Order: sequence, then structure tokens, then C-alpha cells
Amino acid sequence: MTLTEEHRSTRQLRRLNTPDPAARSRGGQRFLLTGLALASAYSLFPVWWLIVAATKNRTALYQSNGLWFSGMHLWQNIRQVFTYDHGIFLRWTANSLLYAGIGSLGGTLIALATGYGLARFDFPGRSTVFACVIGSFLIPIALLTLPLYLMFSTIGLVDTPWAMLIPCLINPFSVYLAKVYTEATIPFELLEAARLDGAGELRIFLSIVLRMMTTGAATVFLLAFVNTWNAFFLPLTVLRGENNWTLTIGLYNWTGKRLESGVDLTGLVLTGALLSIVPMAVMMIAMRRYWRTGVTLGALK
Repeated sequence: MTLTEEHRSTRQLRRLNTPDPAARSRGGQRFLLTGLALASAYSLFPVWWLIVAATKNRTALYQSNGLWFSGMHLWQNIRQVFTYDHGIFLRWTANSLLYAGIGSLGGTLIALATGYGLARFDFPGRSTVFACVIGSFLIPIALLTLPLYLMFSTIGLVDTPWAMLIPCLINPFSVYLAKVYTEATIPFELLEAARLDGAGELRIFLSIVLRMMTTGAATVFLLAFVNTWNAFFLPLTVLRGENNWTLTIGLYNWTGKRLESGVDLTGLVLTGALLSIVPMAVMMIAMRRYWRTGVTLGALK
């Protein structure tokens, strides 16, 4: 065997022993798809169980398969949820929408203004302020609930909507997100051009900055909305009368009635929990177009 033939044979052996890049890529894709499928199943399993449970009456809820349907009583359950205790569920829904909607909207505006100021204005102590923001959103809200209750009790705001709205207006994590998004989307040159044209700082913020931060504002608002909608410890502490309760506290109270008075409201709790998902799903769908607009704008730039 000549030297050339020996080299050719060696290259062929290496080619045979070397894994195909395309096959390796397909294997990685299969592994990724399998992981995503398992994660999706893990995330959707509770929702599926909740949907199935909300369609059953009390007997089927305890005696049938928990993962499959046994009769269709969804509309009867929904009607019972809306009519039980003179329709208190609708009052709780309105309260949750008020706290989550108004509080998140006000908190988003404050966060955007604060984040914009930290990102595009140079003032003494800016680094210290930003460090305080970073440190404050690392503190769990449960640790702040008791001080908030004592403060609201002193000024007479316990068991009022303000006890829920005021904490929603201040969200350090939203400030951090707004600052990061401002640094990525608002150039200094644009602000200087607006100032040279005679625009004031308030007009620049309202007319230019807010319009360019639509995607970031939608993200901040949605995160704040979901956080307030699902809040439990704070409303449990600062809200006493059931007319001011949120959906979370109301459903929790229905769950406890089985132990207090022997009344089993498990079916109503499960149906109410299913209905409580609807506003968040609607909010996600409504905000989707703002994210799509922001992604398209970034691609065009």
C-alpha cells in the first residue's frame, strides 16, 4: 500500500468515526422538543385537572376519575358561583379588577418615570438610589406586610381599597425593568434633539418616551397585574370585610367553610378558581399585540 492510499484510508476511517453534524443537530432538536413537551405537560396538567373538576357535581367530584369528565355540570356550577351568597363572587371579581387594574396602571407609570430618570438623568446619588432599588426588590413582600398593616392602621386605611392600591403603586422590580428597557431603547441623541426643539422634560416623557416604551410598559403592567391579582398575604392582612375581599381571599374563605360550618363548597371553589383565570388570559391576549409591535420595531431598527 502506497503512502497516498494509506492517507486516504485514514481519512475515510476518521470520516466514519466522526459523528454527522446534521445527525447531532437532529438529536439536539429532539432532546429540546422532548424537554419542552414535558415542561408544557407539567404546566398544563393543573389547568386540565381544574377544567375537568369544574364540570362535575359534588358526587362525581369525589367518586369519579379526577383526570376525566363525568357528566357536564359546568353551567350549573357557574350559575351557583354567581348566585351564591347574593352574588358575592361578582363583588370579589370587581374588587380584584380594581386593585389589579388601577394599582398596576399607576404603578407602571411611576415605574416608567423612575426608570427613565435613573437611566437618562445624571444626578448626585444616582448609583446609591439604584442600589437601594436593587436591594429593596430582594425583600419578600411578606416581610413588609406587617409594617404596612401597622402603618395603615395608624392612619385609618385598613379595610379600605387604599390599603391595596398604595402598595401596588411602588414596585422596585418594575423600576429595574423600566430602567433596563430605557437604556436599550431611548437614545441620548433623540432626547437632545427634542430639547433643542424646545420640548420640556414632561412633554418629552409623555410624547416620546412613553410611546417608545410601549413594549416595556406592557411587560411591566402585566407582571404587576398578575402579581396583584394573585396576592394573598397582603389582602388577607389589610382587608377585613368580605365586601372588600379579592377573589383569592374569597375563595380561600369558601374553602374554610367546610371546617367551620360543615358546608362543602369545594365545587364552587374549583369553578371560581377556573373563572379567575379568565381575566388573566384576556389580559395576555390583549397585551400580545404590543409585544409583537415591539419585536417588529426592534427588527426594523
